[in-house]
Amino acid sequence: MTTGLERITAKARENASLQFTSLTHHISKERIWDCLRHIPKRTAPGVDGITQEEAMKTFEVWGDEMLTTIHRKGYRPPAVRRVWIPKPGKRRSGR
Repeated sequence: MTTGLERITAKARENASLQFTSLTHHISKERIWDCLRHIPKRTAPGVDGITQEEAMKTFEVWGDEMLTTIHRKGYRPPAVRRVWIPKPGKRRSGR
């Protein structure tokens, strides 16, 4: 038996020009928690200064609200901190 994400992956591999209109119905509280658990503990804090450990402790506070905004298509991820890395002859963007 395949999961919904495995079927989506198979469709995307079959047809590279296929465009999905929405995948938000595949995002669940359990899936977010599982992804959060798989972030290495020594990972640097995000741009908001929250560590993986803090995010797990406060998940019950922010998890439902984030899931609701995702399903209403109102979620906007925070800005990514962009750092310009000097390179000989050019500048390179790093994230």
